[in-house]
Amino acid sequence: MARDIRVLVTAGPTREHLDPVRFLSNASTGAQGAALAEEALARGFAVDVVHGPIEAALPPGARSHPVVSALEMLEAARSLHPACDVLIGAAAVSDFRPREAAPRKVRRGGGVWTVELVPTADILLELGKAKGTRVHAGFALETEDLVEGGLRKLREKGLDWLVANSPEAIGAAAGRYWLLGADGTREDLGQVTKRELARRLFDAILGTLSADQAPGGSCR
Repeated sequence: MARDIRVLVTAGPTREHLDPVRFLSNASTGAQGAALAEEALARGFAVDVVHGPIEAALPPGARSHPVVSALEMLEAARSLHPACDVLIGAAAVSDFRPREAAPRKVRRGGGVWTVELVPTADILLELGKAKGTRVHAGFALETEDLVEGGLRKLREKGLDWLVANSPEAIGAAAGRYWLLGADGTREDLGQVTKRELARRLFDAILGTLSADQAPGGSCR
């Protein structure tokens, strides 16, 4: 069964350009996505990683699909999604973009620069419309009400599994995580490394996958 499972991971930050040299983004390094890819490969799965500008190195054997913006990430993930059995949305997608990016560098001498921000594409929500029998998992970073915020995202995006964490996990070797499931699972994982978290999440995902689920095709 293991060799027939195909995993699609989104990882790292996205960038939404304000002008040709400035952008909105966040501090995600892509380390969690790399750990998920490493764990999946260790289990014999085929792995595609759609990622923004990451600092972490992807493991040998993972197929890399670099993107920059949230829209580019959605388009790349959408093209790979039909062929995969498992989707894990671990990317720290920028939630907003400028309504209009300036075509030239905005200079300091011009006074106040007012930028109107609009929401970016919700990748997990969009891919969830074609979920079918696939297992979908995601991450939720919350600054308060960690579990409640995670449960809300789990429901809204139609996920099977969700990992909730606080901002302290960004760029850190380990963090405090909760594993939440559509089956009612509410598990405090405590302080664990990103690789250990990946192991625990894949254990949960494999429990959800049907033993006779037909593979969607080839991601390779």
